[in-house]
Amino acid sequence: MLHLDHVTKRYGALTALDGVSLRVARGEFFGLLGPNGAGKSTLMSLVAGLRAPDGGGLTLNGAAITTAEPATRRALGLVPQHIALYQELSAVQNLRIFGQLHGLHGALLRESVDEALAAVQLNDRRKDQVKTFSGGMQRRLNLAAALLHRPKLLLCDEPTVGIDPQSRNAIFEFLERLNREGLTIIYSTHYMEEASRLCSRIGIIDHGKILALGSLDELLTKLPFEEEIRFQAGAETAALAARLAPMGALTALDGTHRFRPRAGAKLSEFYALTESLGLPARLFTSQRPTLEALFLHLTGRNLRE
Repeated sequence: MLHLDHVTKRYGALTALDGVSLRVARGEFFGLLGPNGAGKSTLMSLVAGLRAPDGGGLTLNGAAITTAEPATRRALGLVPQHIALYQELSAVQNLRIFGQLHGLHGALLRESVDEALAAVQLNDRRKDQVKTFSGGMQRRLNLAAALLHRPKLLLCDEPTVGIDPQSRNAIFEFLERLNREGLTIIYSTHYMEEASRLCSRIGIIDHGKILALGSLDELLTKLPFEEEIRFQAGAETAALAARLAPMGALTALDGTHRFRPRAGAKLSEFYALTESLGLPARLFTSQRPTLEALFLHLTGRNLRE
């Protein structure tokens, strides 16, 4: 459905996207995971046709996406990272304006506005000014505005920033339902848990490059370990940390040691060593590979750094 071919975008000396190639299939829920400044919003703006690439090309259903081609862009819906609503107007007035910008008029406009308000559970607040809405309600109305013209591809650029868990979950459930009904969604986020829950396939992006691409299970196979053991760094565990090098890789982050046994190593060897040093089992936690661990492995830094 969507094809990016060696797409590059620069802002002066800064290369925001560096030769990104990507395909998103019809009906996919694709996640773009990376820290702030990784290039996620730039990629979204290029797909939405708001900016033109400096190199490479983008096509949607075989047609080029350009800033001068509105016909192709009508198949897109964009939920921007920042709230794009008229605060002094009511919910229904906002949606009528956005609907008219998408070419909707008359009965079709009224029907689309009513359906959108019902879908995001804001029908009872339809005549209230947007400035009286909570952050979560404004996010839901922002989402409704992007769906009025029934797009084939929905772009969600970090749509849950700054809202409470209940509102975030309501947005998740709504997007999951839309995807089940056939809507293709591209969802950018810097939250591991969002990408893990929502996305059938994930692209990890940093410094304008796609570092890894695949389903969650496929991505986690890229890690050179199957399990990680964590324990606090300090005097009590210093002797243990000094003796782990032959058994695997040991790193420290935020005052916590992370031990990853070498391929083929037995965890029983690790725990035998801890027992010989008189260290209680309560000091250690074991966990399966995570996206956080993969990002740290690929970039050498935490996602939120």
